[in-house]
Amino acid sequence: MSEELLFDPDPRGQRRHCQIYLISPLVVDGAFPDRLARALDTGEVAAFQFRVKDIDEHAAARLAEPLQRICADRDVAFIVNDSISLAKRLGADGVHLGQGDGTVADARERLGRDVQIGVTCHGSKHLAMEAGEAGADYVAFGAFFPSNTKAAEHKAELAVLNWWQALFEIPCVAIGGITPENCGDLVRAGADFIAVSGAVWSGDEAANIVALAKAISESC
Repeated sequence: MSEELLFDPDPRGQRRHCQIYLISPLVVDGAFPDRLARALDTGEVAAFQFRVKDIDEHAAARLAEPLQRICADRDVAFIVNDSISLAKRLGADGVHLGQGDGTVADARERLGRDVQIGVTCHGSKHLAMEAGEAGADYVAFGAFFPSNTKAAEHKAELAVLNWWQALFEIPCVAIGGITPENCGDLVRAGADFIAVSGAVWSGDEAANIVALAKAISESC
């Protein structure tokens, strides 16, 4: 199991380098496993989230298994979106919960102490504090920009990243329409992870990951 998402403060008290959290497109069959391998072979991705919709758990598991092996071979954390039961079935590294996908307490009880649990908090300080108090391993804020991947019902402001970074040690993920061109302010504001999907899968996945990693590095 990868431990890339676990918070490990710098011994000098400095914030660690921001990393890439890659989210799958909704279609992950066909040539997608090869595309995922190319993206991860850049060595720039810390975590991969398996996100599919409107299929049953058996079908989702069949799609997930080859992707999970690709991640394991490259020491990239494999995170399941929305489903505690699918995460348990796969023995995933973690689960990411939306506000309607179950509680941190239930996920911890069913998945164990070593599985990483993330929670969508939109732009809400209150939801983020609740998640942290419940034992989440990371919180996700967004959307920061318009996205073609997922309709954004909630808007997050840069100030929430500044606030979280100043007060809490639990990592925060920034999500929503992020590209190499607009990620800089998020990195400087305190995002520990930059979550991307469309910015990677809309073209050459390896080149897009490298471009994003370069932009992150230049913003630190």
